[in-house]
Amino acid sequence: MLTSIKTNEFAGSKSKELGMMYFRVAIILFGAQLLMGLIAATQFLVPGFLFELFDFSVARMVHINALVVWMLYAMIGSVYYMLPDETGVETVGIGLGKLGFWVLTAAVTVVVLVYIFIQVGSGSEASIWFIHEGREYIEAPRWADIGIVVVVLIFYWNVFASFMKGKQTGIMTVMVANLLALAGLYITGMFFTDNISMDQFWWWWVIHLWVEATWEVFVGTLAAYALIKIIGAKREIVEMWLWIEVLMLFGSGILGLGHHYFWIGTPEYWWEIGALFSALEPVPLIAMFVHVLYDWGKEQGIAKAEGRPGSVMNNAPAMAWIVTNAFGNFLGAGIWGFFHTLPQVNIYTHGSQFTAAHGHLAFFGAYATILIGMMYMGIQGAYGIKEMKSTFKSKMGIFLVTFGVVGMTVALTIAGYEQVLVERAELGAGWNAFFVAQELPWYVQAQGWRAVMGVVTFIGFVYLVWDLLTIGSQAKRAQEA
Repeated sequence: MLTSIKTNEFAGSKSKELGMMYFRVAIILFGAQLLMGLIAATQFLVPGFLFELFDFSVARMVHINALVVWMLYAMIGSVYYMLPDETGVETVGIGLGKLGFWVLTAAVTVVVLVYIFIQVGSGSEASIWFIHEGREYIEAPRWADIGIVVVVLIFYWNVFASFMKGKQTGIMTVMVANLLALAGLYITGMFFTDNISMDQFWWWWVIHLWVEATWEVFVGTLAAYALIKIIGAKREIVEMWLWIEVLMLFGSGILGLGHHYFWIGTPEYWWEIGALFSALEPVPLIAMFVHVLYDWGKEQGIAKAEGRPGSVMNNAPAMAWIVTNAFGNFLGAGIWGFFHTLPQVNIYTHGSQFTAAHGHLAFFGAYATILIGMMYMGIQGAYGIKEMKSTFKSKMGIFLVTFGVVGMTVALTIAGYEQVLVERAELGAGWNAFFVAQELPWYVQAQGWRAVMGVVTFIGFVYLVWDLLTIGSQAKRAQEA
């Protein structure tokens, strides 16, 4: 039997209000990420577009960093939202938490302005401290790095102190341990070494292990919480799979990093180890969804046979995004990640558009989907809605965004195939091969379709924001009618 379902209610919770503040900034940064992606996609096709006004290098940098930061905002917001429900107490030190929010938001605003307007000049020690560090995904200047660490420490104190004061559920036990690892791994990207191979080694520990281990476990805790709240899933089931995920992800995440190591001067055996274990990461999360949804469907069938009402899915838009997460994680992180990291394949695909295809679908499928689902749960709680049904706008939002991202992934996969076939296999991967491959029809047409699918994704984003701004008041009016 499934447990009884409770609706999310703010009930004056300052923690949930803070979570919604983080969600608002996250959705703005999400829009900025998509806009920068459209500019960069256009510059792939028309290299002179905005040349010396807003160069590709700047658009790409803002696009990638906005992705990481909006997800970080949404993750922190999700924890502040779920914390009172899981611990049974108001979050400890909420005033300090709000201060951290404003400090982070001010820092992000300054960093983005610096990214856009100050990217010309000589490289120096001052550049590392005040402009950017020159490392993909973690290009924030050193002062901002230190600020991020301070904000995350405040956040961790809020979570840990609340956890110790209130109930200590399995979900929160995993969350508290995982947040410590998440904060610790970021620090590995805050120092430099003279040896480029060693420097890249630690950079990968931030970029990939941060994502492939701590973020995946984080998603598991959010999914476990959401499934309990939305369909009344059994806590013992979701927590069982959560612990299995912890065991697999921290093992497979560390070993899965190996598919990068060969390229920075480490032994060749890392290829095989990395390819195998990186493919295992989405398995426990998929198993959790399948197990819970099977139980829920079985319970619905029993209830129908006995002539009684079954349990209600009290937030249809959130559930749609969370189910998309399960399959998007499997496809993006699992399938697309696996088929281009096998040693015999990766020698040709490394650094090609195959990597971009994997990145787009993995980040969307594994992370964006669950975080958008948590935003819908936040809307439900903010308005005190018992049951929130999907609207036309929410259906258009999830369809167009998902269709657009999958379309971009397919287009980039075709572009990557052209690179592998012509640039790498036939022409030998030299500079001449690179420029020849950039002009061939398959590559150009694929980049064109990538741009078209980017527009589709942005239209879906507009529907999504429109829905998030209106669905709460509409559902509240319908509930009171």
